[in-house]
Amino acid sequence: MIAFDPMLYRATAAPAVVDVPERPYLMVEGHGDPDGDVYKRAVEGLYAVAYAIRFARKAQGHVYSVMPLEGLWYAEDRSVFAGGDRARWQWTMMIRQPDEATADVVAAALDTARAKGRNVEGVGLRTLHEGTSGQILHVGPYATEPETIGRLLAHLHANGYALAGEHHEIYLSDPRRSAPEKLRTIIRYPVTRP
Repeated sequence: MIAFDPMLYRATAAPAVVDVPERPYLMVEGHGDPDGDVYKRAVEGLYAVAYAIRFARKAQGHVYSVMPLEGLWYAEDRSVFAGGDRARWQWTMMIRQPDEATADVVAAALDTARAKGRNVEGVGLRTLHEGTSGQILHVGPYATEPETIGRLLAHLHANGYALAGEHHEIYLSDPRRSAPEKLRTIIRYPVTRP
């Protein structure tokens, strides 16, 4: 089993500052309501490629589990988040990949997914380096995240940090299979000390 940075996926309800090194991810970008068809198709395509890579690597003796879905959420006007205007949300959905996932491996996985009729438009391999970041575990429905985010931001500001990147969520629970009150989501923000 390949371990992908386990400390970055084991947040607690207490705010913490972690170092997030540059890592490869399958990513797809889009905008609009995360309950909409565009978002759902994008995430389905992302998973289709992630599983094609996993099965190809497994055939070569490299066994690992597909990592959880992650999302970067942003907007030209950040007030759309508080106002609930989900149609104006922008997102980059992503799944962490093994370091051995090269452009050739991803190209073959894209071909495999397309051959199975999956829409993989926009899915590609990119790296993300967040560096110093604050993170916290949120347990409960997504609608109650603001309180948890508030605790994280208060901790970061009290310790001299300023936000330096997009709102990042790591979905440890599948919302299709978990009760809303049991959803586990890591919330992360890249930070800097001004």
